[in-house]
Amino acid sequence: MSQLLCSRLCVTSHSRPLSFYSLCRKTGDKWKLSRWYIPRNSHAHSSNPPPGNALQRIWSLTQRAIRHSPSRTSKSAGLKFILGPAVFSVSARLFCSVARCEADYNNNTPGEVITKDPVPEFKWHILWKFVRPQLFALVCAVVLAFGAAILNIQIPLMLGDLVNVVARYLRENTGSYVNEIKGPAMKLLGLYGIQGLLTTGYIILLSRVGERVAADMRKSLFASLLRQDVAFFDANKTGQLVNRLTADIQEFKSSFKLVISQGLRSITQTVGCFVSLYVISPKLTGLTVVVLPCLVGAGALIGSFLRKLSRLAQEQVAKATGVADEALGNVRTVKAFAMEERELQLYSNEVDKSCEMNENLGGGIAVFQGLSNVALNCIVLGTIFAGGTLISSNEMSPGDLMSFLVASQTVQRSLASISILFGQVVRGISSGARVFEYLSLQPTIPLSGGGRIPYHSLTGRVDFMNVSFSYPTRPGHEVLKKFSLSLPPCKTVAIVGESGGGKSTVASLLERFYDPTSGVVMLDGLDIRTLDLAWLRGQVIGFINQEPVLFGSSVMENIRFGKPDATDAEVISAAKQANAHRFISSFPDGYNTMVGERGVTLSGGQKQRIAIARALIKNPSILVLDEATSALDAESERVVQEALDRATRGRTVLIIAHRLSTIQGADLICVMSNGRIVEAGTHLELLSKGGLYSDLIRRQRAEGQK
Repeated sequence: MSQLLCSRLCVTSHSRPLSFYSLCRKTGDKWKLSRWYIPRNSHAHSSNPPPGNALQRIWSLTQRAIRHSPSRTSKSAGLKFILGPAVFSVSARLFCSVARCEADYNNNTPGEVITKDPVPEFKWHILWKFVRPQLFALVCAVVLAFGAAILNIQIPLMLGDLVNVVARYLRENTGSYVNEIKGPAMKLLGLYGIQGLLTTGYIILLSRVGERVAADMRKSLFASLLRQDVAFFDANKTGQLVNRLTADIQEFKSSFKLVISQGLRSITQTVGCFVSLYVISPKLTGLTVVVLPCLVGAGALIGSFLRKLSRLAQEQVAKATGVADEALGNVRTVKAFAMEERELQLYSNEVDKSCEMNENLGGGIAVFQGLSNVALNCIVLGTIFAGGTLISSNEMSPGDLMSFLVASQTVQRSLASISILFGQVVRGISSGARVFEYLSLQPTIPLSGGGRIPYHSLTGRVDFMNVSFSYPTRPGHEVLKKFSLSLPPCKTVAIVGESGGGKSTVASLLERFYDPTSGVVMLDGLDIRTLDLAWLRGQVIGFINQEPVLFGSSVMENIRFGKPDATDAEVISAAKQANAHRFISSFPDGYNTMVGERGVTLSGGQKQRIAIARALIKNPSILVLDEATSALDAESERVVQEALDRATRGRTVLIIAHRLSTIQGADLICVMSNGRIVEAGTHLELLSKGGLYSDLIRRQRAEGQK
């Protein structure tokens, strides 16, 4: 019997492993706190516990369940018969599958338990940093807006006085109508004039404050983005970042100005007019106030829903912007593969999703505003009915009812304005939260701070010591594994190997685009993490990669980018060293020639030589060449290689090469495979070994003959 039970339990425990695994993952924390959890290091750890222990636990649990049943009569026998197998089955799934709650070391994480990025939060202390410099102008704007609102509160009372004059003249028909009405009318006209001036003043001040706050936010956000390390840009699309820099800040600026101007004015008028309403007629005011809690509660419920819709809509707009930015930034590739229709379809799909989300958001805001207007109009209708009743019983004068109606209309307009602003506030808070998320983001690799090595004592020796590295976007894949390499001063070291072996990663670590997972990169015996990064990149290392990127300015400015304070003579000298002076001089505008976006008006060899000049103008001690000639034709490669041979003299040089013919004169050639150096030596030494290097040489020669 026990053997049959154990076999049935094991079958039960493994019949639905996925559902139990998902359950364990979702309730992992609670399960690990339970007394049945078996830690990995426990001697009792096993995928199936011993049969004796399992039976004992199952039996005790079954007895406890039967003992706590509501009835112990003979009628409960059937219940026990039903509960017994159920408890056995549940217990078997628990005890025979304990190991499934352990950590998953094969990265087989179910899709439903992958944690999503947290929703950005609106941080008021960051907003205060931008508002504080404009605090005086903002306070003045608030005071003027408050004054305009106070005058709006007085206007209904003045209108009531006018109506009382008219009603008294009609009732008594005595005295001079013009003389009696002139005083209240002139006061009302003066209030209108002062209100107009106050409104003009606070709108001008708020426009100034809003624009300056937005400008400061744009500059701060751009500076924050520039400070981020390369891993940040690996994980975020450029289009989405640009969208936060432009559309999100624009949305926040509009919301900020509207909320301060119309929001403050509407709230002040609402509160002030309610006070006036109570003074005029407490009874009517009481009836008006009864429905407000219902309106506020409904608004809060709808508001939480609209905030979620707004955030999703803005994220979708950023996705659409990213698709467009990627397609337009690589338009030559798109055209080369005739993929215009595909990119259009991708963009259309994202725009359609954005349109649908914004339509849903607009519909939600429309429903909110419509319900608000219906409720407010019903309040006005009820006021007229109740006010007429009070006039008939001589508890109110016609002027008081007129004042009450105008004041209630002011309250209605103010509340309607608040309901309209509500959608803008939702958008503004969502946009501000998205902006503040990156404003408060600190880079993992600081751009400044640290020591500097005096130029006269800098030798340029570089050492990689037991370096291991995985890209942050692929933490499970180790690119470098215990990598060690020394670059002697004023020597040329080349790294070759198959694609994906980690060659370019070595150059990225030297530039400190990333920090190694373990190990250390040293410059003249000092850990580069202790050195000033701006000094290291700006003065010590010159970097030339396979695809040089030029800015959409002149040739002169592109070369001077390497040293902003360089003179024209220094720019021309660097161009001559890079074999670029001749073709630059042949342009009609010479060094003032505009190269177009990313240098599209230049050939590959011309762009590469300008990039070499840009690197040489700062006279770096270390030069990194990351496959600098692999994308060039034979003639361009010859000219560029001449420039590189001239540039490498007297410098420590690290060459990442694909074409092995360009590095045969290197002092040391290292062959990489799977993140490690498998061969090292000179060209002749490696050929004599007949290893991987000679195989690469033979393979490239065969490809060249074909």
